[in-house]
Amino acid sequence: MSARLDPCRFFPADPRQRAIAAELFAGIEHLPIISPHGHTDAAWFAQDGPFEDAVSLLLWPDHYLLRLLYSAGVSLKSIGIEPMDGSDGVVETDRRKIWKRFAEYYYIFRGTPCRTWLDHTFLEVFGLDRAFGPDTADHYFDTINDKLKTPAFRPRALFERFNIEVIATTEHSIDLLQHHEAIAASGWKGRVVTTLRPDEVTDPDHEHFAASLRKIGELSGEDTSNWRGYLRAIENRRAFFRAHGATATDHGHVTAQTANLSPAEAERLFAKVAGGTAQPAERELFRAQMLTEMARMSVEDGMVMQLHHGCWRNHNELIYRRFGRNIGGDMPMQAAFMGQLKPLLDRFGNNSDFTLILFTLDETNYARELAPLAGHYPCLKLGPAWWFHDSPEGIMRYRRQTTESAGFYNTAGFNDDTRAFFSIPARHDLARRIDCAYLSELVIQGRLPIAEAAEVAKDLAYHLPKKVYKL
Repeated sequence: MSARLDPCRFFPADPRQRAIAAELFAGIEHLPIISPHGHTDAAWFAQDGPFEDAVSLLLWPDHYLLRLLYSAGVSLKSIGIEPMDGSDGVVETDRRKIWKRFAEYYYIFRGTPCRTWLDHTFLEVFGLDRAFGPDTADHYFDTINDKLKTPAFRPRALFERFNIEVIATTEHSIDLLQHHEAIAASGWKGRVVTTLRPDEVTDPDHEHFAASLRKIGELSGEDTSNWRGYLRAIENRRAFFRAHGATATDHGHVTAQTANLSPAEAERLFAKVAGGTAQPAERELFRAQMLTEMARMSVEDGMVMQLHHGCWRNHNELIYRRFGRNIGGDMPMQAAFMGQLKPLLDRFGNNSDFTLILFTLDETNYARELAPLAGHYPCLKLGPAWWFHDSPEGIMRYRRQTTESAGFYNTAGFNDDTRAFFSIPARHDLARRIDCAYLSELVIQGRLPIAEAAEVAKDLAYHLPKKVYKL
């Protein structure tokens, strides 16, 4: 069976509205990609070596795929995922067998964004023109692997082919950023910047907190056994990241709680945290204070601050113990922002030079809290529909629930937030199509002139992310 992508996919069914959406999309389809927040590996662009094979490239890093496969009874060991705890059982090592097992279960992805992204990757990037499944698994495996050996499928060549203007990776605070230095020294013109993710030194419950606290002190030359030295050490690392192109920080917290402690209170709390004697409520208070401290630092050094909230990480305890993070066990959960952010907003919310981008997996929060907050406070911007909601229905729900209170221009446009490099064109294509579908609705209802809709479409796809992330 042959395969093709419908050129009007995701556009409205009504012919008049579909024509408007197609017209709007034609004006933005080929705009450069701004990818201001994601998790691709900087080493790819530094070393520019060939990707290994279809399994390690497209299956193993993608927890969207792993979670649904696991839900269908596919064991992680049977698709080559090695346990960390030494548990018994055979781990499949034959990559072809792993790929064929994936193909056997490809039907379970029907109707999901995973199917959308993969079909786009298979057809548009690799030029495969047959439907993927058990009968074509070998053909796909051989074709993909053969193409990955060619210069056209090296990371830098694909960066240019995908029309990426800038991409941001994410590194922890004690990363030495050697790969970013190598990219800069290579003379390659592709723009790859870093983003600071300091959770391991701001979250006392992080498994590497104690070791990272010592390491950040060594790297900065500061005494991190006391509160002021600890803050200076973080400020030092922020400056290091800025020197390597960073314009933003990223924070993944269990809650959005912030605090505004006095210096003396913060110092006493830090002593308990650093000494390992802080109780759960005190550790949460410390995380809350650190969000406010990071906001203060952003006001001072101009870095954009991102907060991702509303995710229950590693919900499946057994899978987390055996296989670690990013295996598909993270889940959306209820989130709150209004009261939680107030201490931070009382200090910095009216500062238009400060930018805080908010993301959530709790869709019920969009219209209730996030859109009204962003529609008032100068510092706030709404991040796009994230993770589980980076999907046709999810993006449309986001627009419907946020636009009337926040407008388009209190959002950050689209960012793909992925480690799946080959899916980036597909994700941006989808977001642009859904935005054009939504805008076509406003046009046909007489709520927005088509000329303004065309301008908004360009802003959402290109100008807004570039502006909000200071790129």
